[in-house]
Amino acid sequence: MSVLNNITADNPRSLIKPVFYTTTANLAGVIPFMLLVGAAKLIFNPFVHPDLPLDTARLWWVCGGLAVSLILLFVCEIPAYRAQYRDAYSAAADGRSLLAEHLRKLSLGYLNKRDPGELSNMLVGDFAMLEHGISHLVPQMIGAAVMPVLALIGLFFLDWRLALCLFAALPVAILLVLLTSGIQRKLGKRHMRAKIEASNRLQEYLNGIRVIKAYNLTGVRFARLERSFRELMRQSIRLEGMLGPIVIGAVTCIRAGLTLMVMAGVHLLLVGSLDVVTFVAFLIIGTRIFDPLTTALAGYAEIRYLEQAGERIVRLLREPIMQGERQPPADHDVELKQVTFGYRDQPVLRNVSVSMPAGSFTALVGPSGSGKSTILRLIARFYDPEKGTVTMGGEDIQAMDPEALLRKVSMVFQDVYLFQDTIEGNIRFGRSDATREEIEEAARLACCHDFILKLPNGYDTRVGEGGSTLSGGEKQRISIARAILKNAPIILLDEATASLDPENEAEIQKAIDRLVRGRTVIVVAHRLKTVQNADRIVVLDQGRIVEQGRHDELLTYNSLYARLWRRQQDAGGTADD
Repeated sequence: MSVLNNITADNPRSLIKPVFYTTTANLAGVIPFMLLVGAAKLIFNPFVHPDLPLDTARLWWVCGGLAVSLILLFVCEIPAYRAQYRDAYSAAADGRSLLAEHLRKLSLGYLNKRDPGELSNMLVGDFAMLEHGISHLVPQMIGAAVMPVLALIGLFFLDWRLALCLFAALPVAILLVLLTSGIQRKLGKRHMRAKIEASNRLQEYLNGIRVIKAYNLTGVRFARLERSFRELMRQSIRLEGMLGPIVIGAVTCIRAGLTLMVMAGVHLLLVGSLDVVTFVAFLIIGTRIFDPLTTALAGYAEIRYLEQAGERIVRLLREPIMQGERQPPADHDVELKQVTFGYRDQPVLRNVSVSMPAGSFTALVGPSGSGKSTILRLIARFYDPEKGTVTMGGEDIQAMDPEALLRKVSMVFQDVYLFQDTIEGNIRFGRSDATREEIEEAARLACCHDFILKLPNGYDTRVGEGGSTLSGGEKQRISIARAILKNAPIILLDEATASLDPENEAEIQKAIDRLVRGRTVIVVAHRLKTVQNADRIVVLDQGRIVEQGRHDELLTYNSLYARLWRRQQDAGGTADD
């Protein structure tokens, strides 16, 4: 049962219709051969029994039955074909959507441990293999296994001696395949790892193509990519080279049954204990019966390989999502209590406690790597703390529904990502039911309406993936328009103006000022002058809070904040803290 779960990505019910219709079509395919056996008996009877005339009337009925059986076979094949392919591709499409939705609900901590190339390969490549398994392998294999069983029963009543000879080598073939299943699985795992590694390195190569070109690392000189392709080649050859003899050996064992049956039949004919008609019937059925068995054994080896792709999908689908059922409270004050957190065993925050009252403007400042952005991610519940709690309105956010919590929060990142969609579509991510007028109003408030109208198709202009066709300042303003449209009571700004030129920074600062009015605002600040009017400035260093207070207070302490302020003032306000 686990094989069926894996090959269908934990949805074995998707096989019911394909297997049923394929088995029905296979059974319909047996009818012509049964009629051929009847025809052979009618034709040979006058030769075996000279006193009996040829029964032409029954022979014509058999011929008519053959014509009807071919029509029946055609009628049965149509729903079988539709069920195999339509249901297979539908199941894969539904599975991809389900997995994508599941990924969205997982912690970013889990996703950051996985290579993006592996996840994209799983969504596209692994499901493509499962499509092939559901459409081409499993139904045919099950149908092919049913047909020989029925044939064995029928032939046993016709002549049990020849029936046993015909299927004598089948247990040996099945045993050979089963005993080597461990080798098949091991080779399949190695090949799957090599394929994933090649996919990961290719995605890395494409994402870093600018750096590769800049340092002349193109072509064969990019050694990691070349090594991954070579390893995939070796594992592919090894997989085919090892599995081929196993499948050929099993097929040879099966075919040996036909030889054994012919030898036994000839002997029985010679000693007079078998009639010619029965022997001919076995010859007709025997040559046909091994084709589906060969298909089934060859398909089994392939299914064991495809099963591993399904196993990876099932394992990911069973990865626990972020829990929580309670709705967020009406109060929007945020507090961290004794919070400790790290990435991959690397501590980032250590015993951090800070309160951010509703409607206040809190700035997080400090050297790079001090944990500023991590605090924002914990508030948005992209991660859960290892120790301590993050509360909203006095309630632990881990008990809240993550979807409902994020409706309370708008985030503006330093590195803006725009989807390969229209300008309007990207702004609409803030609120899917927004009208065109509301989108344009949000764009005006974000100081991006004017430049949008200058684009070739205005709001209907499509942007490149990631927003590659727009400048950094333009992307940033669109992300702010998205946040304004969402109209969430808590605003998280992650160094939204850190890498912009003065002109863009001024425009974006105006947009931010409109965004934060009347809301709980938490800002990660790169340029200290942008947060000197904050209600509270929290200074972090090496994952700990070392100072808190207003701008003027912190300058009087003459500590870390004062040093960072003087350094930026001396450098004209542009030095990196």
